[in-house]
Amino acid sequence: MILITVLTNLPSSDARREQTTDASGGDDDDVGSLTRPDARETEGSRNRALILLGSSISQLPIWGFSMSYGVFQEYYMNHWTLDGSRDVTGIIGTTSNGVLYLSMPFLFAAFTRRWARQRQTAAVAGAVLASASFVLSSFSTHVWHLVATQGVLAALGCALVYSPTTLSLGEWFSAATAGTGTGTGAKNHRAVAYGVTLSCKNVVGSVMPFLARALLENYGFRTAMRIWAAVALGTSLLSIALIPTHPTILASSSADSGEARRTRTIPWHFLRHHTFYVYSVAIILQSAGYGIPQSYLPTYAREITRLSETSATLLLTVFNVPGILASSLFGYLSDNRYFPLSATTVTAISALCSSLAAFLLWGLTSQGSLALLLVFSITFGFFAGGYSATWGGVINELESEAAHWNEAVDAGMLYGLLNGARGIGYVSGGLLTIPLLKAGSGISIGEFGYASTYGPLILFTGLSSVFGGWGILWKWMSSLRRLL
Repeated sequence: MILITVLTNLPSSDARREQTTDASGGDDDDVGSLTRPDARETEGSRNRALILLGSSISQLPIWGFSMSYGVFQEYYMNHWTLDGSRDVTGIIGTTSNGVLYLSMPFLFAAFTRRWARQRQTAAVAGAVLASASFVLSSFSTHVWHLVATQGVLAALGCALVYSPTTLSLGEWFSAATAGTGTGTGAKNHRAVAYGVTLSCKNVVGSVMPFLARALLENYGFRTAMRIWAAVALGTSLLSIALIPTHPTILASSSADSGEARRTRTIPWHFLRHHTFYVYSVAIILQSAGYGIPQSYLPTYAREITRLSETSATLLLTVFNVPGILASSLFGYLSDNRYFPLSATTVTAISALCSSLAAFLLWGLTSQGSLALLLVFSITFGFFAGGYSATWGGVINELESEAAHWNEAVDAGMLYGLLNGARGIGYVSGGLLTIPLLKAGSGISIGEFGYASTYGPLILFTGLSSVFGGWGILWKWMSSLRRLL
């Protein structure tokens, strides 16, 4: 909350310029003109505080289930009462993340311009859809029922909540708008604002595994899903009510002129340049491996290292806790005035360190090695968990490139497409887990993780993670070609 207060009360450069100009006049009219910018800036600060608070609360209903799915999967495997193959439950978590992310480019495109004024209505509809889907899943009798309700329908509902709220967050911390109090000071801290909300996402991922475990053990799967449905609905509606609509949306949506309609067209010039594709491929590769520990770490802890249910749940919590700090830190690294790092550098740091954690820590765990698994969870959770917080820096770089070419660009649409790339990675990684597990099913050549059924999964996680930072190699090669 301290960080939120600091962010929202930073004066914008526009407001500072107006105050300086007005103060130099010295007459009564100048005093009046000084008061108006101050009032607008105060209103803008209040709205930015509300959008940060609302976006932070929304992380619980949006990500609570998917980030704790490893606990649900372990419960399904040990308390199987459904028809169908147990192995299919392994794709529910990655499918949920994949559907959520894959739908974002379309939803961001729809709510950026054409249906901008319907954002709140769509978010409420999404909250109802997600809650109803979780209730329906409690009546499941076959494993495909879980895939359809928890993996697809609930994820679509969560995406309808996420997209409007995230677009509003980007707008309130974006370019200056006359009379709104959102100046360039807000723009300069957009990456940090994204980092704050992503930190709250990791708070959810830290608390939810134990909450899910408590619900499952005390009430069973079916009642637990109904309780979660009620929690998701209540917190979603609260967060939606807190988020204000940006004045530019109201103004552009109410305009009827041909010029106003043309300004609502989304600019696609960035598709002509390599930079967008380089980062998109990196995000796909990193995301393909990132979702695997979230889904399989508790099961791995029980089957391979022979740990208790409590220890297995602790691993998933410890996996998400470091992301609370990492998200804000990685956002700050690319968005500060003292030692700003390029987006390629920050993504490379995240990718290389998380890859080393998978290879050197997870792969070398053996029976009873809780300490090594905890170190892996902390290290991988920190560096891989902060990866998406680098996207604020990526967007800043894409905006700078567009300015260089004198082209328009829509930051909200860019963010939606980057999320879509993450969805492709999640789905691809989820689909690969079943054949990778089958490939490792006959392995029993030692006591380490590499020699277990999960050996191929561990290798895939490490390889996909390191390629998430390949953008820095592309930049080096481009610089070398220019020199030659």
